[in-house]
Amino acid sequence: MSNFAVIDLGTNTFHLLIARPNKEGGFDEIYRERRFIKLAENGIQNIGDAAFKRGLKAMNDYAKIIEAHQVRATKAIGTAALRTASNGADFTDQVKADCQIEIELISGDEEARLIHHGVIQAVPFAGARQLIMDIGGGSVEFIIANKECVFWSRSFPIGVAVLFNQFHKNDPISLEEQLSINSFLQAQLGPLAAALSSFPVKNLIGASGTFDVLENLLESKEKGKFYAKMDEKYFHPFFKATLTSTLAERLNIDGIPPARAEMLIVALILIDYIISLADIQDIVVSAFAMKEGILKEMMK
Repeated sequence: MSNFAVIDLGTNTFHLLIARPNKEGGFDEIYRERRFIKLAENGIQNIGDAAFKRGLKAMNDYAKIIEAHQVRATKAIGTAALRTASNGADFTDQVKADCQIEIELISGDEEARLIHHGVIQAVPFAGARQLIMDIGGGSVEFIIANKECVFWSRSFPIGVAVLFNQFHKNDPISLEEQLSINSFLQAQLGPLAAALSSFPVKNLIGASGTFDVLENLLESKEKGKFYAKMDEKYFHPFFKATLTSTLAERLNIDGIPPARAEMLIVALILIDYIISLADIQDIVVSAFAMKEGILKEMMK
């Protein structure tokens, strides 16, 4: 069996996944790594020098890991930060020169399609429509879908790095900043509100980032191999308790990765807004997202 590699170059995080197909039509994971690069630590319009170097170091290391695993095919995908940053092309050119890895920049719509393709491998849908939400640093993808069909999808430039850099200036976050974020989300997410009126849902499937934190810290009422389901009522006490915390306090909470602690508050405000907007009853955390969707297509 051949090994395949996927690199997901997100705004905050770079992921490497190496796997091989199995007889059941899925894949067996060979190697997985995540590095917090924070390309947008100085804003999403330009990759700062330190972040540029961290990203290049990660890609050079990934290239060596891929070579050691005798990978047959590699696909590297760039998303919001590399699409937006004025020096994004400089980064992709340098990676190609250093690592002989070509980075493909994809649109938010293509990102949403691949996220759906990944999530349906992990989460049982039982025929009902679901709202899939993938929180990135630069953008957030929303997909209203069942297992077979995508009814509506869209990418919005409201990722946690965007929200944090634009609004979260005080520690702990001020009430005025919270209100400003909610006003911003209301202005940005009108198309999502309209779509939810046409295609109502009851479940929110969260892929990536902050949803992993929720799985670590909230009680699950159902667990599968690649997903966990929790009642919406578990979210709000955690949200209210965490909202007024300082960064130092969050860094001392077991289950919150240090690299997630800084932007966790704006991410929770975003999730809370979506729960209210869609009248969500259950939150499902998917272990699979875009990179698993890419992997599935590569193995066809």
